[in-house]
Amino acid sequence: MRIDYKLQDKFDLWLIIPATLLICIGLVAIYSSTINHPSVHANFQRQLTWGIVSLIVFFITYSLPTNSFKYIGIPTYIFSILLLMAVLVIGRKISGAKSWLYFGGFGFQPSEFAKIGTILAVSTFLSRTNANIDSLKDIAIALVIGLLPVGLILLEPDMGTSLTFMALILILLFWKGISLFGLFVVLSPGFVALASLFGIYYFIAALVLVLVLLLLFQKDILTSGSILALNLGAGFFTDVVFRALSPHQQKRIQSFVDPGADPLGAGYNAIQAKVAIGSGGLFGKGFLAGNQTQLQFIPEQWTDFIFCVIGEEFGFLGSFFVLGLFMVMILRILKIASSAKDEFLSLVLIGILVIYFVHLMINVGMVVGIMPIIGIPLPFVSYGGSSLVVNMFLLGIVANIYRTRKNYT
Repeated sequence: MRIDYKLQDKFDLWLIIPATLLICIGLVAIYSSTINHPSVHANFQRQLTWGIVSLIVFFITYSLPTNSFKYIGIPTYIFSILLLMAVLVIGRKISGAKSWLYFGGFGFQPSEFAKIGTILAVSTFLSRTNANIDSLKDIAIALVIGLLPVGLILLEPDMGTSLTFMALILILLFWKGISLFGLFVVLSPGFVALASLFGIYYFIAALVLVLVLLLLFQKDILTSGSILALNLGAGFFTDVVFRALSPHQQKRIQSFVDPGADPLGAGYNAIQAKVAIGSGGLFGKGFLAGNQTQLQFIPEQWTDFIFCVIGEEFGFLGSFFVLGLFMVMILRILKIASSAKDEFLSLVLIGILVIYFVHLMINVGMVVGIMPIIGIPLPFVSYGGSSLVVNMFLLGIVANIYRTRKNYT
């Protein structure tokens, strides 16, 4: 009992066990989706190798002094910005996006590394002793820190990862204590812009909702008028931004609005994904027995659409089990963040939680047809060395803070 207690005191098993199971489930799904695909059959061995590397990274991060994360935040952020700039110049274009850097035979995505730098940098800024979340200046600086990597990632272009960074900065501001009105000011233009993609009636409805909320906040006419004008501008300029996207991203957004408009093109993956999930039933068709998976109806199913493999071959119960593992991890991180008295560490934990949660929601949302196909991996499960190593590094930070929690709670 003493050994078990000491183990639980140093290692949060509610974090480690779900993460380990998710990696194992990912390996099973990758094996199933590549076994009949000779050109990528080696992906299983590669992911297994990256899994071992990520475990080493996890334990190294776990063993670092907790205070070291405060000191490496800004340097890590600056280095990640330099990498994002470098990928625009010398990066390799894959699937329409120049998002990979290669050194010898090793390739990685700087946008993954930028998640670490951005979490640490924004948390460092917001946790300053003189930080004032009600100050427009501080809010603006925090937004610049968070949105600079967004702008560089959009130039690749990679909309899915950009959305993750946007959610990250918003939730960190909320956790810091930004007022409800401040959060409304930041969020409303994006809401109106999104609504305008669905047509003029949705655009008008969104503006009416914004106007109603402005009346409820009871701000002065100048403030309310400025915010309404900002929202109008966001809606009208959405078309300009949409045209600036690459053709394949435009098609993905159009297929989200109406998947049936191009069933053999941009909407193909969305339709086939729902077929795969629906055909799994309660218990699934069994390992290596999924038609959509084994007959390769969905391209590169071992990456962004790996949840389809789980849903088809292991059914609703398998899918629910995976979602349950994520929820255990996310709720555990939230509990640790809520009990941390050190504001920097609390913000870092919430940033990590947001990365996991947004990836989960967007990835699963793509598969079931409630989110656009924007290309974003399922943490710990999808094939990809960069993603797995970064996710385990972030989990190592969480485990590190848990290990020293008595010093900061």
